[in-house]
Amino acid sequence: MEHPTALDPDLLRAFAYIAEEGSFTRAAERVGRTQSAVSMQIQRLETLLGQRLLLRSKGGSVQLTAHGAFLLEKAREMLALNDSIWRNFREPELRGVVRLGTPDDYALRFLPTLLRRFADSHPSVEVDVICAPSSELVHRLRDDQLDLTLMSEGHEPRHWPAQKLWHGPLRWITSDRHAPHRRTPLPVALAHENCSWRNAALGALERAGMPYRVAYTSASQAGTHAPVMAGLAVTVSPIAWLPDGLRAMRADEGLPELPEFAILMLRGRNAATAVTDALEAHIADTFRSDSGQRAAA
Repeated sequence: MEHPTALDPDLLRAFAYIAEEGSFTRAAERVGRTQSAVSMQIQRLETLLGQRLLLRSKGGSVQLTAHGAFLLEKAREMLALNDSIWRNFREPELRGVVRLGTPDDYALRFLPTLLRRFADSHPSVEVDVICAPSSELVHRLRDDQLDLTLMSEGHEPRHWPAQKLWHGPLRWITSDRHAPHRRTPLPVALAHENCSWRNAALGALERAGMPYRVAYTSASQAGTHAPVMAGLAVTVSPIAWLPDGLRAMRADEGLPELPEFAILMLRGRNAATAVTDALEAHIADTFRSDSGQRAAA
């Protein structure tokens, strides 16, 4: 009796990552191969199965065919079994709890992908996420309530080691349908006191001698987007994080230049555990990969 051809887990993993990420480029980042190598893996898998699994649009997005949707469910089951066998025979399973602090804005922007990828490689590690402003996370870090935390540059305690994960310019943000930036005094929507972005925006306006009024405040930067979308105010943000309805202002539109800022990662004083080491390395790798992908785009 002829046995069916065995399916290579590496082919299934590349296919599953493409389906999850909706992108050949991001899937290639996850498996540590080039985009062309991952494309060849999918071609080989489709040849073995005799069916088209993925459709690529002109805009670069990826969609599953009916056969692809069926395979994705089965591939995940096979990969989970494969990885479970591998871990049990080749390495001790990492277990434990790691306490991660992050501002709300970073949680929305970075954590979904970051945590999903971490769970792929460390399914038995529990990540306890605490969302709070950077100013509060500093106190939690000092009080040994966190193992790791992300925070905006400028809030870190003096002489506390910090790893810079990302840096880039702040920009003035306005509505793409309205023109609140033309009003005098300039209406601004900013986070509450002790926010480094708020301080940067107000400092720039005051140095430029530009009249303004703080029209809206929010506990998080994400909360400032609503009045800007409504055409009631302007705010500040990195341009990589803008939702639909907002745009970065041009230099010739009259608002003063803003400084660059950075996202930092700090480690708790008593967080010397294997699970903290693993998450710390994973966060650094994810930001490094994300920054490299944006630079190449």
